[in-house]
This record gives sequence, C-alpha cells and structure tokens, in this order.
Amino acid sequence: MASSDPAEPERGDLIEIFRKGYSHWAIYMGDGYVVHLAPPGQKPGAGSSSLFSILSNTGVVKKELLTDVLEGCKYRVNNYLDDKYKPRPMNRIISSAKAMIGKELKYSLTSGNCEHFVTDLRYHKPHSLQVENFMMGAGSVLEKKLWRF
Repeated sequence: MASSDPAEPERGDLIEIFRKGYSHWAIYMGDGYVVHLAPPGQKPGAGSSSLFSILSNTGVVKKELLTDVLEGCKYRVNNYLDDKYKPRPMNRIISSAKAMIGKELKYSLTSGNCEHFVTDLRYHKPHSLQVENFMMGAGSVLEKKLWRF
C-alpha cells in the first residue's frame, strides 16, 4: 500500500486518500478492507477518483480492498476530529459501516460527500473540512473582488 503516513490503520480509522485536487475518504474495516461512499460502478475502486464522483447525485456504499481504492495514490490515517468529538466505540463504527454496504445514498459535494459519510460513522457527526476550507477560500476570493469596487 502506498502510504505517506507510517501509521498502519486500525479498525474504525478514517483514511484520507490524496487525489488530484481533493481527498477521497474511507473508513478502515480491518484485513486490508475499507468502506467508502463512491459512485455506482462494477469495477473495484470504480469512479472514486473520477470527475463523475464529483458530479453524481447518488453514491453507493462499497466495501473494497484499500489497495484497489487507492488507485496508486497515497493515503494517511486522519482522525482529525478526535480532539473535537469523542469517537464512537469501534464495534459500533464497524457494525454501522457494515450495515451501510450496498446502500445507495444521496450524494452532495457540499453536504453529503465521502468525508461526511465516514465522519458520521466515526463520530455520529457528518463533517467535511475540505468543503469548509473551499467555502472559506471562495468567500475570501469573493470578498477581495468586492473590495475592488
């Protein structure tokens, strides 16, 4: 597995996969498997790095090998909200993730993406730092343009 983080994932860990221009998120299930929200597709890892995954309005919860989902990209364990929220017990995270496998969910880049999905599983709080950062950046650009007038 191509990792930029020396820490091996533990069951229930959030996995951040570095794609070109954004991060894809999964939750580690153990034995090399992850659960993640991805666009519908037959092939393992299908679409999780494609433009379709950003433009689609539905996603399917898949259990796949982390190596297949990586598609050659680097990853890291990133439980970035552990200081803010108490993680749910690991057995609950895993059982909740298993119960979601195969389900089709509404997908929204800003309110229901793969990061929202896995943070909801781990903390019972859907959250996306990359959406927050994007919105803050977009607001900053807009503010600068408004000040020019």
